[in-house]
Amino acid sequence: MNTAVVADAADLFAAARHCLDARDPDNKIALTAEYARRFRDGALPLDANAPAPEPIGMPGRPERPKLVHPRELPRRGFGSDEGRAAFIHAIAHIELNAIDLGWDAVYRFRDLPDAYYADWVSVAADEARHFVLLRDRLRDLGFDYGDFDAHNGLWEMCEKTAHDGMARMALVPRVLEARGLDVTPGMIVKLRALGDLETVAVLEVILREEVAHVAAGSRWFRWFCERRGVQPESTFRDLLSDYARAVLHGPFNIDARAAAGFSEEELAALQAIAER
Repeated sequence: MNTAVVADAADLFAAARHCLDARDPDNKIALTAEYARRFRDGALPLDANAPAPEPIGMPGRPERPKLVHPRELPRRGFGSDEGRAAFIHAIAHIELNAIDLGWDAVYRFRDLPDAYYADWVSVAADEARHFVLLRDRLRDLGFDYGDFDAHNGLWEMCEKTAHDGMARMALVPRVLEARGLDVTPGMIVKLRALGDLETVAVLEVILREEVAHVAAGSRWFRWFCERRGVQPESTFRDLLSDYARAVLHGPFNIDARAAAGFSEEELAALQAIAER
């Protein structure tokens, strides 16, 4: 662990807040790894008397990259090192956001089963490892995180669902993060054709592990539905219509999404809303 980082939180909710607040990516990564290890070792308890979560706001972020509207991001092909680096940077930015998404799922939603917190601590730790793999690949190409502009779409959906754990589980892992299941296989094919086997190897690791992350969203979305006595398929369809119509884009990776816990009815709802 980075010796400059002091991981001094005494309970899991304080640890999650500490990671969310960290501005420097290296610090966020180091804190995430250390707190995830402590939690696995039983040394980071769930404090029933912890202060209530603070209102959601932007997590700690470095000065770069500059955040812009998605329409302002230039389209680049994979034919140059810069084009591939821009693509890798975009995925790295998603993974850095995903660390915070995991920790906010831990921090914001209380009085849930221990397995819920174990899932999202594990997800945050995986996302931190993914970010490091991508940043290392960026550096191999002569670039670094922050060298390209990025957008804030993932965190904006996090803010919109801060009031409701069921909506969060439905829309962040199962809509925005699941988009990686749809597009990554095609990116792997293109990069392999260009001979960039190093980036392919990184993306294959991420794709394999992201199925489990989306599956955690499916699992806890259904848990919330069961606790509230609502039907998962119709509830998911309603949440898509209310929150996510503008961000749904096909085609969808049916096999990967089925492996991640989507029912046939949910997949049909995704396709129907995306086509409107």
